[in-house]
Amino acid sequence: MSKKIGLMGCGNVATYGHLPAIRDTEGLELHAIYDPNSKQVHDLASPERFDVPNACDTEEAFFASGIDAVTITSPAPFHEANVLSATAHGLPILCEKPLAMDKAQGQRMIDAAQAANVPLYVAFCYRFSPSALKIKELVTQGAIGDVRSLRLIYNWDCHGKYNHRDPAQGIAKHREGRMLEGGPMVDCGTHQIDLAQWWLGSPVVRATGHGAWADEYEAPDHVYAHLDHDNGTHTMVEMSYSYGHTMKEPENSFVYQLIGTEGVINYDRNISRFEMRNMHGTHILEYHHEKDFGGMYRAYAQALHTGEAGNMPTAIEGLRVTDLAVEVTEQAIAARHKTN
Repeated sequence: MSKKIGLMGCGNVATYGHLPAIRDTEGLELHAIYDPNSKQVHDLASPERFDVPNACDTEEAFFASGIDAVTITSPAPFHEANVLSATAHGLPILCEKPLAMDKAQGQRMIDAAQAANVPLYVAFCYRFSPSALKIKELVTQGAIGDVRSLRLIYNWDCHGKYNHRDPAQGIAKHREGRMLEGGPMVDCGTHQIDLAQWWLGSPVVRATGHGAWADEYEAPDHVYAHLDHDNGTHTMVEMSYSYGHTMKEPENSFVYQLIGTEGVINYDRNISRFEMRNMHGTHILEYHHEKDFGGMYRAYAQALHTGEAGNMPTAIEGLRVTDLAVEVTEQAIAARHKTN
């Protein structure tokens, strides 16, 4: 029997990622959506869009719709209130990253889920790319020996500083919003931090952050996280929202490199390259995009039906990742203030 899913927060990530995936996943039914913007929610629920039977602009109507589980895709500052509402109704939850704005907020969310005896998962959709799953398999098998170093790089413009790339059109709200919510490491960098810990099966025990500012936000728009794992591996995560942010023709860079005692795994989105090189030769691996909402929802459906998390990222994992992203960002900010 399909689980009836309700989604809270009908913004961009819901529209391009979550709603299509829920609709298309066997074992799930897109049953209700909620957003205080009545026009937005009714437009998305229309037969021409996602054909959702319950379009709700109040929480009361949403939770009365008969849903079995909740997906939260609202902006990060609203995650706590949404999670607490869902746990009050005894519903399992999949929450977009970052889980919370700070550690205390995240812990309240975890405590509420535990008290309600419901699972709380975090939407790290990068885990479910077949390429990421293959890396996990190869690392577990020891295909490149003991992994000693990871370089995870995502440098891009976050859709540019200016609307339509014309300064006369004013500042683009999309990038500005993400910078005001903590910047690139707290936003997208959480995916890379999660992957590093998940691939290695080893938590980060020390973190150091460095930043650079091409724009005048409190958070750095180009951030480096240096992460030491408890097994001795080092991860470097480089994240930028200023890489080409004022270019007419921007470019980006998205790379995974895992360096082991007996080989290297390379993944480069820009050239669709995914390969492993070890003592046996060069192995060309099947390339896939780094995100996979469909894979995540197939795993979510299985978790809802079996009660077992499987590869679903838990809230405890999600909060630790967010803590690390905030920690390295705050270190960079503090170093800048000290220098100035």
